[in-house]
Order: sequence, then structure tokens, then C-alpha cells
Amino acid sequence: MNPWTDRTAPSLDDFEQMAAAAFAALPAEFKALAGEVPCVVAEFPDDDTIKEMELESEFDILGLFRGVGLPQGGAAGYTGQLPNQIWLYRRPILDYWSESEDGETLGAIITHVLVHEIGHHLGFSDEDMEAIEAAADKDG
Repeated sequence: MNPWTDRTAPSLDDFEQMAAAAFAALPAEFKALAGEVPCVVAEFPDDDTIKEMELESEFDILGLFRGVGLPQGGAAGYTGQLPNQIWLYRRPILDYWSESEDGETLGAIITHVLVHEIGHHLGFSDEDMEAIEAAADKDG
């Protein structure tokens, strides 16, 4: 029997658990810098996000950091400012994973998106984020 015959796509709850596990596997210094920014899992970006980001499709974005990054004063807690949040989009991530030709695991993709969005919060470069992902892969 094929091991995929009885499998179903991971639910939103499954994704939340995978994101929590991905966060737990990140280097301690990175997690400390990230602080308490909540991670929200949704099926797709909402219509306002699609319009604001000028996306052609709801599948064009895997995750998003919403808020004011630390380099722009995001920790200051300005009055009237919505809280910072990280969004992971389940269906676009699943779509990306299903089309991945290099055998990348779903967990690795979730980790990549999570690190990338936290990195935006912290103002990190792409090179910084790649090093953090590599450390998470080694440790996790």
C-alpha cells in the first residue's frame, strides 16, 4: 500500500503545531530577539492584503510580517498601532510544497517562511536569515 493513500492535507491546527515546532527549533538568540510576536495561520491572505501587496493571486504569498519592525521603532508600542503579527498562509505553502522539485519537506518550508517573516520584524538581511535557517536545520 502506498504510504500516501490514507493521508490528508495538514489542517490549520496541524500548521500551528508545525510552526510552533519550527519556532522551538530556532537558535535561542534568535528566539529571544523575536520576542512575543504572535504567529497566525490562515488559509489565504485576506482581500485587503492581496490588494495592498498587489498580488495577482492569493497563492502569490506564503507568509507576511504585519506591523512595524524593530529597526523602525516597532518595540516602542505607539498608541493606535496594531500589534505586530506574523502570518503563515496554509494553502499557498501547501501549493509551493507540492510543486517543490528538490524534495524540500513541508517542515523546512514552514521554517523558512517563519524565519523570513521574523527576520523582517528584526530587520535582518537575507544572508542573516539563511544562517539562522542553517543553524535550525543543524540543531533541529
